[in-house]
Amino acid sequence: MSEVAEKAAETAKAETEETLNLIADIRELLVSEDTWIFLGIIALKVLLIVLISVIAVKILRTIVRRVLAIQLKGPLHTTDRRQRTLVKLLENVVAYVVYFAAILAILSTFQVDTAGLLAGAGVVGLAVGFGAQSLVKDIITGFFIIFEDQFSVGDFVRAGTAEGTVEEIGLRTTKIKAFTGELFILPNGSIVDITNFSVNNSIAVVDISIAYESDIAKAEKLIQGFLENLPENYDKVVKPPELLGVQMLGASEVVLRVTAETLPMEHFAVSRNLRRDLKIFLDSHGIEIPYPRMVTIQRSPEDSESPKEQQEEE
Repeated sequence: MSEVAEKAAETAKAETEETLNLIADIRELLVSEDTWIFLGIIALKVLLIVLISVIAVKILRTIVRRVLAIQLKGPLHTTDRRQRTLVKLLENVVAYVVYFAAILAILSTFQVDTAGLLAGAGVVGLAVGFGAQSLVKDIITGFFIIFEDQFSVGDFVRAGTAEGTVEEIGLRTTKIKAFTGELFILPNGSIVDITNFSVNNSIAVVDISIAYESDIAKAEKLIQGFLENLPENYDKVVKPPELLGVQMLGASEVVLRVTAETLPMEHFAVSRNLRRDLKIFLDSHGIEIPYPRMVTIQRSPEDSESPKEQQEEE
C-alpha cells in the first residue's frame, strides 16, 4: 500500500508542477509586450480588411449602377425594368465576392492555411452538390428568369398563390410583396407558371346599370359623349374608352359595359374613377341607377280571414 501511495503522491506532485508551469507560461504570455503588439497588429489588419471590403463594395455597386445607366441610354439599351433587376443582382454578386475574399484575408491574418481550406471546401462542395440539386435548380432558373426577362423588379406578377409586386430577384429566391403587405419568398426552381401583368397595357372594364324605366338610347348617347370628352385626371388612359353596348339584362336593370385601355396596372384606379364620374354625370342628366326596392302590402283584419271562415259566418 505504501508503494501505491508513493506513486499517487508523485503523480499528483507532477500534475501540480505542470499546472503551475502552465499558469506561469500564461502569465508570462499575458504580460509580455510582444504578445500585445502581435494582437494589436492582427486587430489592425482585421479592421483594415473589413474597412477596405466595405468601401470596395460601395464603390463597385456605384460602378455597376453607372455602367448600367450608360447602357440604358446607349443604342443597345435594355428596358428600365430589366435594368433595375440587373442592378439588384449584380450588387448582390459584388457583395458576396468581396466579403468572401475579406473572410479569406482575415483567416490568412490568423495564419490559417486558406489554400488547404479551399481545397477541402471544394471536395466538401462536390459532395454536397450531389445532395443540393434543388439549390442548383434554383440558381439555374434564376439565371433564365433574368436573362430571358420573364419578369423584373417592380412588375406585378402572379406565381401560384403569390400575387404582388416583385421586390427582388436573386440567384436562388424571388421576393414578391402582396398588396396587403405580405412578403412571399419563393425559390426560383418552384416558379413554374408565372403571369406578368406589367408587360402590356391593361384593360379597365366598367359595368353600368340602368333602370328599365330609363331611356336606354339616351343613356348610351350621354355615356358616349362623356367618354369622348374625358376630364384631365384620366392621364393614365392610353386611348378614349369605348362603350360596347348592352352587356346583360338583369332582373331589375340593364347593364352597359365600358372598356378603357390603360397603362400597365392602372386599370384599377381608372375603373374606380370612371364609376364615380359616370354616376355623378348620369344623375345630373336624370338617368336613374337602379337600386333594390321593397314593396309593402298592408291588409285589413277582415282580409286576413280565410274564405272558409267567411262562409261559416254567413
